[in-house]
Amino acid sequence: MDQIRVTGGNALNGDIPIAGAKNACLTLMPAALLSEEPLTLTNAPRLSDIRTMSKLLESLGCEVAPLQDGKVLALGCGEITNHTAHYDIVRKMRASILVLGPMLARDGHAVVSLPGGCAIGARPVDLHLKALEALGAELDLRDGYVHAKAPAGGLQGGKVSFPFVSVGATENILMAATLAKGTTVIENAAREPEIVDLAQCLRAMGARIEGEGTSTITVEGVDRLHGATHRVLTDRIELGTYMLAPAIAGGEVTLLGGRRDLLGAFCEKLEQAGMRITESPRGLTVARIADTILPTDVTTEPYPGFPTDLQAQMMALLTLAQGESVLEETIFENRFMHAPELIRMGARIDVHGGTAKVTGVSKLRGAPVMATDLRASVSLVLAGLAAEGETVVSRVYHLDRGYERLEEKLSAVGAQIRREKEDA
Repeated sequence: MDQIRVTGGNALNGDIPIAGAKNACLTLMPAALLSEEPLTLTNAPRLSDIRTMSKLLESLGCEVAPLQDGKVLALGCGEITNHTAHYDIVRKMRASILVLGPMLARDGHAVVSLPGGCAIGARPVDLHLKALEALGAELDLRDGYVHAKAPAGGLQGGKVSFPFVSVGATENILMAATLAKGTTVIENAAREPEIVDLAQCLRAMGARIEGEGTSTITVEGVDRLHGATHRVLTDRIELGTYMLAPAIAGGEVTLLGGRRDLLGAFCEKLEQAGMRITESPRGLTVARIADTILPTDVTTEPYPGFPTDLQAQMMALLTLAQGESVLEETIFENRFMHAPELIRMGARIDVHGGTAKVTGVSKLRGAPVMATDLRASVSLVLAGLAAEGETVVSRVYHLDRGYERLEEKLSAVGAQIRREKEDA
């Protein structure tokens, strides 16, 4: 098993290219199930989660061909030959549930294991299922699997009103509605850029969609979708993560391809903490403009609010702020599991339920720490960039699910970081 060793103390300067979005690509790939014609995705990230989704789609009868060093994915699902998404693949990744809507819409039946993924809360799929029921689906949960069947004439357009915003459920029902008979109205829909990216891809395939990026999306079902080529959106979570690197370590870094509109609320908080953010045609440039990091309070919210997927990384920065910060996690429970590991490095963090009070310290100390989930793992790497001495992060297979060539990108701007095998 691999571990990452970081020696802190180096200011970071230079350019970091930002990859295509993991969360967008994992949503776009199941859209290939909606058409007999190929879907080609460019700017795809090279990540373990993408490989897992590829294996899942292949198990259903799709052909997935990585092209041009993996950044282009050609997906062909001329026929869905297997309608069961088995536990042994689905357990590895929450996004696996996104094959349910497309299979049900295209062929009228699907059996999908309840998914797994990071241990950051229950994250139930009940909103996905209730949304599909609103389109006429008959669902039966037994033995850890969702058995889904469409009515005789296929899914029917309907009104879906979410009690709270869910990105995954919005994605699933959006794909299913493209082939439903009649009009589907999705209320309290997620507004994330990944939703807009999916809608643009589906529209390129022939779908009739209006309102993406707002809280109400309207879909007029069509008889069939055709093939298309679509460029995957820039990864805003990778973007935000690397924006925090010069913030915590010092220096000035340009994130190539970055856009402020993807992370407006996050950028505001970073500026409150004492950073300068400059946007140009090349991307976003981040620099620490003061000797000290200023405290700021953060509450995670659905887009366009502060992303839950950047909460752990922001906490790493605020451990060195001159004062007290409060982070409130409103999206997922159990998402402060990185706090005890940061405390091992000298941080002062007090967690009560969904709130963490962070009292800044003058320095962090390198220590052996353990990654507990994807975003927590990279927060420990960020903390290591500023810590005195060496930080060794174990269980970095979590990190490989969401960050492409992390050591290479950070080394290129001056970080002392390397990957190595853990001692037996």
